[in-house]
Amino acid sequence: MNDQAQGLRNLISSHQNQQLPKTTRIITVTSGKGGVGKSNFTLNFALTLQKKGYKVLVFDADIGLANIDVLMGITAKYNLYHLLKKEKTIWEIIQTGYNDLQFIAGGSGFNDLIRLTEEQLDYFANQVNQLNGSVDFIIFDTGAGLSKETLKFILAAEETFVVTTPEPTSITDAYAIIKMVNSMNEPVKFKLVVNRATDWKEGKQTADKISMVAKQFLQLDIPTLGFVADDNHVSKAVKKQVPFTIEFPSSPASQAIDKLVEDYIAKQTPAENQDGAVKGFLSKMIRLLKQ
Repeated sequence: MNDQAQGLRNLISSHQNQQLPKTTRIITVTSGKGGVGKSNFTLNFALTLQKKGYKVLVFDADIGLANIDVLMGITAKYNLYHLLKKEKTIWEIIQTGYNDLQFIAGGSGFNDLIRLTEEQLDYFANQVNQLNGSVDFIIFDTGAGLSKETLKFILAAEETFVVTTPEPTSITDAYAIIKMVNSMNEPVKFKLVVNRATDWKEGKQTADKISMVAKQFLQLDIPTLGFVADDNHVSKAVKKQVPFTIEFPSSPASQAIDKLVEDYIAKQTPAENQDGAVKGFLSKMIRLLKQ
């Protein structure tokens, strides 16, 4: 790339960064079933946002199969459990991964959330609320399927990405989780991500199936966030415990993530609650936990 082209790209990137409000957005990422590459997507989506100038914190909220740290080959020293037991502050349990990506490792701590006393919930909320404004995005990588904990995160977050693959069982389970959440009568903004798509056509057909059924039976409009290519570089990167966008930046999957992030940034609108996104999320989360 010549200097002029690079300069233009930097100018566009800078302009996009200025367009996105400087507030903390809350995103949850979920899937109807395990094995669809949800955590891998979350990690590489976060890293690509970070590469484009946004500060991101990934919260590994998968109780049974927390593995954001494993995907980066990192042994996390602390996790949410240490915060809930008041052994560490929110700042002390934040770990740093590739490209200075901040993350909080999962573990049994999220399971403990539904058993906290009111005093403990207040402490948790006060600690997490300190993150507001310190990062552009907090992304919760939830467990697959619909556990009580996952449901709370989905209902409380600003938007939820549902990751699926073209496999029929994955499509069915993705729709099932959307249907279940919709039945709770809480406003949730869903976006679809089709992972391991053979090509653009298969990705679109997969997303269209879910969108059409959701429109017909749930009266929901569910936009597609994007498609990620079925790419053997991904499994190679997992074995190396290096994110594929880092290890193979020119691979089809990495290029797909880059386009997906670019499209996501371009479509952003001002946050509904710019001054207290995290506080609003926590207030809703605690209300749901007390039910």
